[in-house]
Amino acid sequence: MRDTTTEPSPTGDAAEAVLTIRDLRTFFQTDGHVVKAVDGVSFSVRRGETLGVVGESGSGKSVACLSALRLVPSPPAFHPSGEIRFQGRDLLRLPEPEIEALRGNRLAMIFQDPMTSLNPYLRVARQLTEVLEVHQGATPAAARREAIAMLERVGIPDAGRRIDQYPHQFSGGMRQRVMIAMALLCQPEVLLADEPTTALDVTVQAQILELIAELQASLGTAVVLVTHDLGVVAGTADRVVVMYAGRIVEEGPTGELFANPQHPYTRGLLASMPRIDTPPTGHLEAIAGLPPDLGHLPTGCAFHPRCPLASDRCRHEEPPVVAISATHRAACFEVEAGG
Repeated sequence: MRDTTTEPSPTGDAAEAVLTIRDLRTFFQTDGHVVKAVDGVSFSVRRGETLGVVGESGSGKSVACLSALRLVPSPPAFHPSGEIRFQGRDLLRLPEPEIEALRGNRLAMIFQDPMTSLNPYLRVARQLTEVLEVHQGATPAAARREAIAMLERVGIPDAGRRIDQYPHQFSGGMRQRVMIAMALLCQPEVLLADEPTTALDVTVQAQILELIAELQASLGTAVVLVTHDLGVVAGTADRVVVMYAGRIVEEGPTGELFANPQHPYTRGLLASMPRIDTPPTGHLEAIAGLPPDLGHLPTGCAFHPRCPLASDRCRHEEPPVVAISATHRAACFEVEAGG
């Protein structure tokens, strides 16, 4: 019988963790009900480590990252519980000037949509140099030199000329590279990357992921990589967190989780991924049904309406978190029973 606990805690060595999230809840008050976008999430990431966060759209991945930087507007959002610890401080309770000094400096984020993240009224030069001038005290000339060098590193040709253009003069992929350059300028200790390669072709994806890996190697940067691409996770992440309906349903080292997935949802995600080492079947496996409405979650396990293994207990009780090993855990009654 495996060990179980009803209170999930971050895996890994807490002494080494550079960012630790404990029991985070981010709810949104709407007309008539509360949307539980993030509901009791706990994880940590260490220096030089990449933590992959995967799940379908609406699972709470992006909201968890935005909460870490206090970028979720309040109201309508509120946090009934939780703490986000960085450098011994709880980011949820820092005064606004202190979180502003960390955001974009020691803590950085690559946003999913570069068109809405870049200011359309400012030239790219101003948006990049401002980061270095505000957080690093760089002179305008020095900031411009560093910004051009970073644009070249992320693969923007003729960076010395293009830095003076406006965002609308860049393609979607080029705008995403500008966003990545902005996030890396201050050499952050923690980089939250929300679908950082979505708008890029496969070869450029590899270049960007390699650039992030170089930053980790030289500075020990911790990376939280939010993505729907399990292939990217398999090739870059040290550990994986699987989220569903605002909660973590499984977490473990990448190799172990891919080789031995325990939660039916994780198995479904992996089965839906195209593979080259197995004969084609003519169609991809799919998880039946749709993710639940976070404002009207089903009772018991939120995954039970779509789960092929669901029992009556799953429909009425929330499953505990089960420790499969020292670093691998899942929330499922089948796992608890050793199935």
